[in-house]
Amino acid sequence: MNVIIFGASGYIGQGVLLQSLDHPAVDRVLSVGRRALPLEHHKLQQLVHDDFEDFEPVAGELAGFDACFWCLGVSSAGMKEADYARVTVDYTMAAAKVLRARCPALCFCFVSGSGTDETGRSRMMWSRVKGRAENALDELGFPHVFHFRPAMIKSTRGENRFGFFTRVLIAMLYPLMRPLGGGTTNTEIGDAMLAAAAGLCSDKRLTSKHINQLAAKQRAALAQGT
Repeated sequence: MNVIIFGASGYIGQGVLLQSLDHPAVDRVLSVGRRALPLEHHKLQQLVHDDFEDFEPVAGELAGFDACFWCLGVSSAGMKEADYARVTVDYTMAAAKVLRARCPALCFCFVSGSGTDETGRSRMMWSRVKGRAENALDELGFPHVFHFRPAMIKSTRGENRFGFFTRVLIAMLYPLMRPLGGGTTNTEIGDAMLAAAAGLCSDKRLTSKHINQLAAKQRAALAQGT
């Protein structure tokens, strides 16, 4: 399996990247970002690209992939809707359209969020915009598109860039959220994406609970050597 990852430098993307590199069925991983990652691995290739609204100049390097794990995103706090939509919708679609042309059988896994509203009626700006991104991806014609809607995410691999108070808050709330189906980890998101790309997923939209279940299925399959 050849995998392409956008947003591998973020806390979600780091977990997804490392799980992908460890997976025995993954032959090649391409990380696309504005800066090179401080990581070397025999499976890892890196594409540094500045303009995330135009991937046509590097379209030839985006061919031959089986799965795309879209982990790129920003917090909507303090952002205007147009600016947030530019990152969340425009960047995603610019890459997805090129990938659709170059990799017609691609499985596209998109990190959305708990509370995303695909109907466009939510009063929360970020929820509407994430919903627009989900709908736009669905309409592109990929054979498989999965929308990951995690709630609270704990970082278990990679560099933890959260501030002190955020780390304390997660440490306090995560043990409470997890049993209620509201908590997952960046590595479980990675495992679940790999499972989805391998055809082990039947849910189009995955909550934290579904992500954890799918990650467990993926790990069980690896343990059995399947």
